[in-house]
Amino acid sequence: MPTHQSWSHPVPPVGEAERRERLARLREAMDAAGHAGLLLGSTESLRYFTGLVWHPSERFCGALVTRDRLTFVVPGFEGSRVDSLPHLSGDVALWQEDEEPAELVARLVGPAGVLALDEQIPLFQYHRFAQALGRDRLADAGPVVSALRMIKSPAEIALIRHAMGITLEVQAAARAAMRPGVRASEIVALIDAEHRRRGADDGSTFAIVSFGEATALPHGADGDQILAVGDLILVDTGCRLDGYHSDLTRTYTLEEPPAEIARIWAIEREAQEAAFAAARPGAPCSAPDEAARRVIEAHGLGPGYALPGLPHRTGHGLGLEIHEPPFIVGGSRQLLAAGMCFSIEPMIVVPGRFGVRLEDHVHVTETGAAWFTQPARTPFEAP
Repeated sequence: MPTHQSWSHPVPPVGEAERRERLARLREAMDAAGHAGLLLGSTESLRYFTGLVWHPSERFCGALVTRDRLTFVVPGFEGSRVDSLPHLSGDVALWQEDEEPAELVARLVGPAGVLALDEQIPLFQYHRFAQALGRDRLADAGPVVSALRMIKSPAEIALIRHAMGITLEVQAAARAAMRPGVRASEIVALIDAEHRRRGADDGSTFAIVSFGEATALPHGADGDQILAVGDLILVDTGCRLDGYHSDLTRTYTLEEPPAEIARIWAIEREAQEAAFAAARPGAPCSAPDEAARRVIEAHGLGPGYALPGLPHRTGHGLGLEIHEPPFIVGGSRQLLAAGMCFSIEPMIVVPGRFGVRLEDHVHVTETGAAWFTQPARTPFEAP
């Protein structure tokens, strides 16, 4: 498996030994579920278990995991390209342009046994596998894979923590560049440049920069905005480090905010802290969401998803995907466990006026939750 040639961070990337441990745990889970094989598509799960990063297309490229083999299933003309990329060693099964990869996978699995399919493979590919193997021989690999990926290792937590630290520094740089008359697009470009300068994989994965009334739109407004005197500012951005995401939101003003904005900002922080306190191992994923809403409703907002109030879930899991299980949402019976990582962002929206979102992430420990980054202190100080 080729190494990271230009790695310059104080935490190491995920290594071959950890990926082999992941495959061993996957095989144990497959045995328990009665799966003869598990097929990974061109998804983040392929990266998680094998290290291979491949962008999906109409041509299937992935890996078949069985009890004793790892076999990469690759378009014939892409074989040399795959060979040049970092990945665990394994068998390679090539298929040519006039061949059907689903039939190749069927031959590799054999005439008996259940094949679990990566839950993120496209529907058109599912239909081809169903035709080649029969629907009764297919199963959803999602529960098996998700249960493993939800629990982060110390190496994963260290990568996420460092990525979060990079983005927190970028948030500070963005705030320092804010001035009346600046365009949101200028700040977005600065954020990308700052992420790149600090060694993120490919600059910013995203950047939402909103001013004034646009802060009430959780995912930002279309078009370019210009910062006016007194505008509330919301910046939501992140990067990747060895594939692992950061994701941080700060909402602030450049000067002492108006009383109503200060009041909502304080409620937001109180709700964030309540969710943090409820994020304990053994508690359901609904508990932090319910704790945040109790605070918000006690201040006369809501109830439920009604506005002014919290219009969406309180948090989402994070790892190789920016939104992945566990989801911190009402009604979830998923139990929190040590190693889970997720956001706490109980945004408060005042429609047509403004919104306040403070987003930090935590990882669950044996005794409670731990912040990756310290939450903001006031609505007008640096992040």
